[in-house]
Amino acid sequence: MPADDEFVPGEGPTSGISVTLSSGTLQAIRDRVGKRGVSAYLEKAAQRQIERDNLQELLADFEKVNGPADPSAVSAKLAELTRGKSGTGSAA
Repeated sequence: MPADDEFVPGEGPTSGISVTLSSGTLQAIRDRVGKRGVSAYLEKAAQRQIERDNLQELLADFEKVNGPADPSAVSAKLAELTRGKSGTGSAA
């Protein structure tokens, strides 16, 4: 059986831990998923945060090598990628 550090996020056996959340945060989670869905919700939230952290590290490494992205080039690419798609831009 692999050691705990050999699993990627979302894989491997589960393990119980204790976490501390503010009452408001816990209530908001329970309102969304019920009492029995809290662990699964937190698992998914942790996986998303790990993905974001990894992406931030990749971007930081890229910028060390290549310098910061040109804002006008980023805007042009974003416009190209989102052209004709609804739900982009600022929220109403």
